[in-house]
Amino acid sequence: MDKWEERLSCALACHRCGAALGKDDKRILSVYDHEPICMACKKVEEQRPDYEAVSRETIGQCMAETEVLYSDPGGYCLHHFYPFKCK
Repeated sequence: MDKWEERLSCALACHRCGAALGKDDKRILSVYDHEPICMACKKVEEQRPDYEAVSRETIGQCMAETEVLYSDPGGYCLHHFYPFKCK
């Protein structure tokens, strides 16, 4: 596993609220700062009025930068929209 993937997928705490994240806890990347957050914080994030626009911009930028340059290793872009656990 690449270091970036381990750092993100095996984060020990939510970047936003600080809640502990165990190996089997779902987490997801924030579309605002690309940091791992808990599912409760993701629900709050989705309520922001600019969430839809920021999501579109994030996926577009991510696909352009990450997928084109690095063939999207490990589905990094999808980690913003689909929950994942530590491997």
